[in-house]
Amino acid sequence: MIASVTTSVTLVSGLLMTVIDHKSFPSLGSGLWWAVQTVTTVGYGDVVPLTPAGRILAALVMLLGVGFLTVVTASITSSFVTQLRVPPPEGGRNGMQEELRTINERLEKIEARITGARSQE
Repeated sequence: MIASVTTSVTLVSGLLMTVIDHKSFPSLGSGLWWAVQTVTTVGYGDVVPLTPAGRILAALVMLLGVGFLTVVTASITSSFVTQLRVPPPEGGRNGMQEELRTINERLEKIEARITGARSQE
């Protein structure tokens, strides 16, 4: 869906730019070239809008391009995080508390043996 919206925005903005700022963008190809550069945030700067209406359209396309990249990056990151997430131990939070209690008891026994061995020396 995101790709469809972005493709639509690119095509429509490229077409609109040729209508709004025909002097800077004399052909549909030049308008589409500008739109692709702008949506992807590459921005070569070889063609730029000169009219106020063209610049307003450019600002809107820039914001949509940044939004698109943000959503795509967040989606990819989310999928990586989901794959790396370790499931909680059986029993959920209570199971974790029980496991910590067991570890604590074992540490206390180890400390008691170490302390007892030192006192016997």
